[in-house]
Amino acid sequence: MELADGSTDIVHPEVRAHINSLVSALGGISADSDGGYQLGDDALEVLRDLKRWIRFYDEKTNRMDVARCIHEANLVEGDLLPILSTWPENATDSKFKSRMALACFELMVPLTWPMARDRERMTVNHHRHMPVLELAQVGYKRAVVNYDGARVLHTAIRVALPSMAIPIGDRTQRDQGIIKLVLFFLRNIAMIEPPPDVKYEGDESQISRSATIDAFSYQDIFLVLLTLASNMGEDFRAEDTSVMEIIYHLVKQVDIEKLFMNEQQLSKAKAGELADMMSKESSMLKAYNRKGPTRHNRFGTMIWVKRDDGKMSSLSGQDALADASTRNQKMDNSKTFRPPRRARKGDKDEKDLGLPTKLNSRAYDQLRSFVEDFLDSGFNPLFQHVRKTIDREAPHVMQYHRRQFFYLVAWFLEAERMRRKARKQSSQNPSEDISSFNLVAGVLNQEMFITLNKALHESLEMKDWHELTAVMRCFTQILLTVQEMSESGNEDNEEIAENVLSRLFYEEATHDAIATIIRTYKDQSFNYLDAATELVHHFLRILEGYSKQNIDMQVRSRKRTRRKKKAAQDAAGIENDNDENDGSDNDAASAERTTKERKFDFHRFATRFTPQSVVDTFVAFTKYYRDLTDSQLKRAHRYFYRVAFKAEASVMLFRVDIIHLFYNMIKGPAALEKSSRVFKEWEELVKQVLRKCFKKLEQRPELLVEMLFSKGSSTAFFLEYGFERQTVTTASKAKPAAELVFKNTEELDRQIAIVVGAMLDKNQANHVAWIKKILGDAESERKAFMAAEEVMASVEPVQDEAEEQPTESGPKAPPIFYVRPDDKDRRNAMFKNSHMRLLMKLVGLQLLDPASEETPESAWIIPSDVSADVLKDAIHYINQAEFSPPTFEEGVLAEHQLKRKSAPRKKADFDDDEDGEPDDPMFGPLGPTVRRPIDEEDGPKKSPRKRRPRKELTEEERQKKRKERRRKEQDRLMSFRSEEFVRPEDDETDSEYDEAFFAREREIKAKAAAIRHVAERLPVPRKPTRKRGIAATESASSSEEHQEGSGDSESGHDSDPGDDFILRAMNTTLEEENEGQPEGTLPDGSDGESRKRRRISERGNGHV
Repeated sequence: MELADGSTDIVHPEVRAHINSLVSALGGISADSDGGYQLGDDALEVLRDLKRWIRFYDEKTNRMDVARCIHEANLVEGDLLPILSTWPENATDSKFKSRMALACFELMVPLTWPMARDRERMTVNHHRHMPVLELAQVGYKRAVVNYDGARVLHTAIRVALPSMAIPIGDRTQRDQGIIKLVLFFLRNIAMIEPPPDVKYEGDESQISRSATIDAFSYQDIFLVLLTLASNMGEDFRAEDTSVMEIIYHLVKQVDIEKLFMNEQQLSKAKAGELADMMSKESSMLKAYNRKGPTRHNRFGTMIWVKRDDGKMSSLSGQDALADASTRNQKMDNSKTFRPPRRARKGDKDEKDLGLPTKLNSRAYDQLRSFVEDFLDSGFNPLFQHVRKTIDREAPHVMQYHRRQFFYLVAWFLEAERMRRKARKQSSQNPSEDISSFNLVAGVLNQEMFITLNKALHESLEMKDWHELTAVMRCFTQILLTVQEMSESGNEDNEEIAENVLSRLFYEEATHDAIATIIRTYKDQSFNYLDAATELVHHFLRILEGYSKQNIDMQVRSRKRTRRKKKAAQDAAGIENDNDENDGSDNDAASAERTTKERKFDFHRFATRFTPQSVVDTFVAFTKYYRDLTDSQLKRAHRYFYRVAFKAEASVMLFRVDIIHLFYNMIKGPAALEKSSRVFKEWEELVKQVLRKCFKKLEQRPELLVEMLFSKGSSTAFFLEYGFERQTVTTASKAKPAAELVFKNTEELDRQIAIVVGAMLDKNQANHVAWIKKILGDAESERKAFMAAEEVMASVEPVQDEAEEQPTESGPKAPPIFYVRPDDKDRRNAMFKNSHMRLLMKLVGLQLLDPASEETPESAWIIPSDVSADVLKDAIHYINQAEFSPPTFEEGVLAEHQLKRKSAPRKKADFDDDEDGEPDDPMFGPLGPTVRRPIDEEDGPKKSPRKRRPRKELTEEERQKKRKERRRKEQDRLMSFRSEEFVRPEDDETDSEYDEAFFAREREIKAKAAAIRHVAERLPVPRKPTRKRGIAATESASSSEEHQEGSGDSESGHDSDPGDDFILRAMNTTLEEENEGQPEGTLPDGSDGESRKRRRISERGNGHV
């Protein structure tokens, strides 16, 4: 705003006047000899007015004018801190002083609150005020940490101590607000750092991490944090994320290995770092001096170079005079096209993590003491409660809390391992309860693995690379901790470690996610690249050892398959009335998620890490070899060794840029230091890779061209073995034609007539004639066999009665008649023609193999129990149907008397379009302390639950989700001062499940009682006294009558299911009793009418 004198003020003059007036009314330095701070008459109301200005002006209007005016008025250093110093530590009963201190912290919390650069919400005022206020916050931190008049941080704890002392059930909303306010103040002080793009003019040692840790230790903040963490879940609940944030900003980017060193080891490590840096500087200077400028080349130089094609090129600079390679390099640089690349966006998450932190020896000692106490008492309670809070998505949980949670779990697990290592080196003998892994067992249980896998897949799907980096770090440290447990020598720890590894490696979805992460690396940060390569390195190494120990290792795979129903209506214009009974829901494709276990093959899994994209990821990581540690270089070395020699995919490394990188690492101007512990290993690896490359070039000269390009799997296989991969293209298993049944119960001759009529309508007379030919051949063979048997029986010699001869139960059965198709089309028809298959079954043909294993090459036979007379009758029925086809009502064909046989429903997890309950969790409810086989069944399996199919999100949908998530977080941040309360969780009960269970039990009992009642009043049928002859098709007809009686709506009989069940059981018993009775045989030469009359009469006699 332009003032009257022509100057410009970025803050409205009235706002500045109000703020200055309030600051003046607050108080000032006393004129007395002591020089203490003198409060104004209404100091408490003035502080509350300032809080209202911040809340209702800056926050409501999204401006920063009040904060800017407060900074320029020097309110914090000149007024608030002196006011806090007027409250002595021994004055515990002064309510006015306590209220004044609380009002001061209510102002200091919003003034030190972290600033978020949200492009959607930022205004001109944000760009004007943010740089100034960020430096102002650094000044606030320096004043609070180094204030000599009082222990400001300790005073904050004194303000919240009365509220903390109240039991959690008796705390009011105001008490909860005070505790949160103090924790937010501690969090803000811990996280304030100088802006990375602004130079801080003050002494950075006063605001460094070392100074912060020293202040937290001196003012007893560490003790408070330990108290809150160890009692989390009992006396404190909603404060879990705040405590976690404070610890996160204290330990992030701290070198854990140095943390557990003593003074001698630490000084030795620092001296080693200095020597390494000096050696790197020396090698850089040598490489620069080879081609760098000298004292005599300060004049311009331009030379002409004659190329191979005879043309001339001009080059400038005296470095072109050095050698031919330099001149060629300058020409290549001048003609290489480099597309413009946009500057990488600055990420607040990277700034949040920051650079590695350097601490002094005093800070190392203080932080090490706090970390050891936290591991002993507060690790399990805090992180177990935070995990539950994240899982239930509590209102006070932000998105960055998940990232901080996984980062801290990984950091403290590594700290525990380093503490064990330090104790072993110092030859200490800790007690069993401290040295056991129970101190970190809270993150090694089943619930933690579920949360970890969920976060792994969600962050990968949403492309949240920073959270995914934290998840990968956590996964890696869990693997390393479990590996130490397996090598501890304690049987209990080894058993728990084996159980934990079996659960971590059980899900194939986890294997797929890790392979996807390392394969899809593009241009993420170096931290992401380091975490991904570290996870893959340890995952492969530990999984390989575990799979060797457990040869029968099983993994569970979840895949989505598609199944379709083929339309069975061939007649146009006629609807199928039996679609409801054909065993399918509709003709559209329906999705099915199948879950199955299969044996794990590590060699097959390891090949997923040999494609060119994975090799490129490790090459990108190795390009930082000058800045990598020995452990990181060893990680890359092990991967390239696995690819070149274990996986036998060395051709993946035969690319010009990769060979050039390997050469520069050993012989280049900026090569690895020969004093490095991994130099010899890398030198041997590069030597062997180059040797294999030269041998392969001699074997296959075409590799010289392929070295310019990346290689696919087929190209790499050909270059490696000299021939193309022999793959067998196996399509999905062919299924036979659908089985047909008759709608209405018919006699055998009627059934054959219907099927023959349907085939004649479809112009399939050739198939009918072929079946008749097969039946005729079989009949002739059977008659010849029976005649031979009769002759053999008549010429047998009379045997001595004294001789014991084995008695035969009956006449010898004829041999099986094999049905052989005459051509390929006939074989296909036997597999795919439903009508032909039905006719073959009606006339006595059967499959030799089980129906579930049927293929187009399966053999059909005529079994031995089918006599020649039966075959003759079948031929007669077919001839009769051909001569006089069956007729039906107008417009109805023979095939309309058939329908598809109902298929049993499969119990599968079908996807639908409606919301359903989520799938079962990926793991069982057991924890890692109980060792059980994975495939052991606890009881009856639950029915699968329907789940909505997951589709791949587009970039617009991901962006929309991110915006919605940021908006929700912003709303939560804006409401932290107006709504500070905790909703205790309701007790989770299973009343609804119990009620549903007992309802099902009552329904089952009612059905059983109904069946018993029907059985008591049903008359028992008499046993038949006469023998009865049953036709060959009677049992089939009666079974179809029962099916149609229960499923056909046109029959006017409504039968009870219990009655049908008992009747079928009794009929089966009667058939078994009469199974041994001989059936009536038809005389030769009888016509069809006589056969029908005799069969009807026999049926009547049999059912008397």
